[in-house]
Amino acid sequence: MTTSVAVTVGDVGTAPDGQTDVVRSDGVPPVIELRDVTRSFPGPPEVQALKGINLTVSAGEYVSIVGPSGSGKSTMLNILGLLDRPTVGEYRLAGELTGGYSEDERAAVRAHRLGFVFQAFHLMPRRTVLENVMLPMLYSGAPRAERADRARAALDRVGLGHRVDFLPGLLSGGERQRVAVARAVVTQPRVILADEPTGNLDQATTADVMALFEELNAEGLTFVVITHDQNVADRAARRIRIADGRMSELS
Repeated sequence: MTTSVAVTVGDVGTAPDGQTDVVRSDGVPPVIELRDVTRSFPGPPEVQALKGINLTVSAGEYVSIVGPSGSGKSTMLNILGLLDRPTVGEYRLAGELTGGYSEDERAAVRAHRLGFVFQAFHLMPRRTVLENVMLPMLYSGAPRAERADRARAALDRVGLGHRVDFLPGLLSGGERQRVAVARAVVTQPRVILADEPTGNLDQATTADVMALFEELNAEGLTFVVITHDQNVADRAARRIRIADGRMSELS
């Protein structure tokens, strides 16, 4: 688990390419930076799912992105998760330009630096809880001897250490989402990207999962939560709205 990070107000500097860079006062670049990002899909007519998006997220922030269906939220998540590329503009992850990454490099970055939590959990039904949480470490290159211990520690952290030998189908929805969170954090990523993480949960279970996000964020993990649920969005320290592909900060 990452250590606690104190987030400070960014300073503005000039990059070698002449563009303005935002860095923290300690010289650390933002963990996420989108510059004038537009994502278009060919028509006819052409559809602009994102329109000139500028977004900076510092390490340790907890950001929600809220908007109705069709607003561009999923497109934003796909770009942040290196599952898609901007048509125009650039995406920097921890200060590195991602536009020139090959598909193999993008997969490696996803395996090491990004964790994903999805609405539908995406657990393998015939694998135990422990095996599901160990799976990402196959791709991140974690030593075989460490995988089980790290997976057990992640499950203990989300309160499911007593469910390691269960199959996902025997768990409640909230427990399955906690397994998904353990799987997301086990590789010690820089950022957790959560796509409608409470969409299949009842109100009480939603509150439990969001409290877990807040605990992990308090330990220094960066969260970006995509949601259509305003109540879920309001729990984040920083809230962003997308409507018709355009982004605005909410007070």
